[in-house]
Amino acid sequence: MLQFDGNWRFDSPGPIEPTVNHAFRDLIDRICSQGDRRAILERFKSRFAGAGGAPYYPSSSVSWASDDLDKLMKAASGNAPLFIEAFCDGCSDIANLWSHITLPDVARLNRILADSGAGYQIDPPALRATRAHIPIAVPEQPPSLDAQASTLIAAALDASERALSQGNGRQAVQEVLWLLETIATAFRGLDVPDGSIQGRYFNKIIGELRTRGRGHQEQILQWMMTLHGYLSSPTGGGVRHGTDLKEGLALGIDEARLYCNLIRSYLTFLIAEHDRVSRRTA
Repeated sequence: MLQFDGNWRFDSPGPIEPTVNHAFRDLIDRICSQGDRRAILERFKSRFAGAGGAPYYPSSSVSWASDDLDKLMKAASGNAPLFIEAFCDGCSDIANLWSHITLPDVARLNRILADSGAGYQIDPPALRATRAHIPIAVPEQPPSLDAQASTLIAAALDASERALSQGNGRQAVQEVLWLLETIATAFRGLDVPDGSIQGRYFNKIIGELRTRGRGHQEQILQWMMTLHGYLSSPTGGGVRHGTDLKEGLALGIDEARLYCNLIRSYLTFLIAEHDRVSRRTA
């Protein structure tokens, strides 16, 4: 059993890369060529069944065992650490049962993981993430916002991080984009130079702030509007109004992590700006 963050056993940090699945399956076939193919397949089947949360049943023939293993590996592929652990545990089983069988070493497995960009490295007995996601910090209790706003902020940020850990990048971005739109409404009615903020929706509110901003403020708010517009567009991020079936772009998990951190940085700026404006008008 590999050692890694125990939370990954319950909340997947993301799926395994398909190329790793194919490469590990090829290694299993090479292992099978050295001994009792059916018995070896059954050992790996039991391990991948556990990783995917599926019951294990012996197959009635070698061909069925092979097909069943493919299905179990696919079911387990939604959780990369458990997938890698299942393969390593299967190899340990084989080593304990048949000492004459040659197994792939850790260096070979790590080359597969590195070449596929899987984001993990085996360092026995540990499995280490090689591209950890460190979210931009957002104030937990914004000084100028009420308790309800603080609760909304915490819930949306937690939901976004859970979605990222499960490999659901689109949902993760949706959560923080919704939060950005929500925090913007806190400016409605605040007094600013030349009047007060009258807009009801994100673009109007941020647009009013931008026209009254100076220097860095104006530029940051323009970038914020540009990012919001791109992510909302069906031919851009497609996370708010759906994705154009002909011209839409797929949103990968790495892009999602980047967008989440960008939006979190804008949230931090917007919260600080709300505090500044609130203190000035108090």
